[in-house]
Amino acid sequence: MGIFIRGSLRLLVFAGSLLAGMQVPSYLAQYESRVDAHLLEVTNNLSGFQGTANQLFNGNIEALIVYYEQSNDPVFERDANSIRGIYNRYLLLTREQFAVNAPWYYSVIHMLFSADHELRTETLSGYSYSVPLDRAALEWGFGFAILVTLLLELLVSICRRLFAGTHRRRQELI
Repeated sequence: MGIFIRGSLRLLVFAGSLLAGMQVPSYLAQYESRVDAHLLEVTNNLSGFQGTANQLFNGNIEALIVYYEQSNDPVFERDANSIRGIYNRYLLLTREQFAVNAPWYYSVIHMLFSADHELRTETLSGYSYSVPLDRAALEWGFGFAILVTLLLELLVSICRRLFAGTHRRRQELI
């Protein structure tokens, strides 16, 4: 009976890992869509200011922002903060877009360790689980399932050896 339960648990771990791994490409695609949408929005918000920078500051929006900041007009000074915020958001989203359009291994490392927290949270809260049957999803699914299954087997094997050694020592002492 123990062999049956252990085999069933292995299958459950493998199946769960397979489904979890298949979510990686879908999550990356949904994150990328959010980045693209936000970048399009912020680009539209920045376009009027960029037009002014193109006409008066050789396209240098930083120079436009500095001009607004150094103005004696309080309206321009306040607008400088707004423009800087929009421009910083544009730069952030441009970096995010570069990261998600990079090779898959870079995108995954970026997602795990340095993706924008706000966009990551937004993507997770609106994430729709799917079971795609495309090549990338299957590769991620099977790769993740095999990795998790092998790591679990290794962990169980190490624990057995440790506890078997302890059990033998106890019997020798008796």
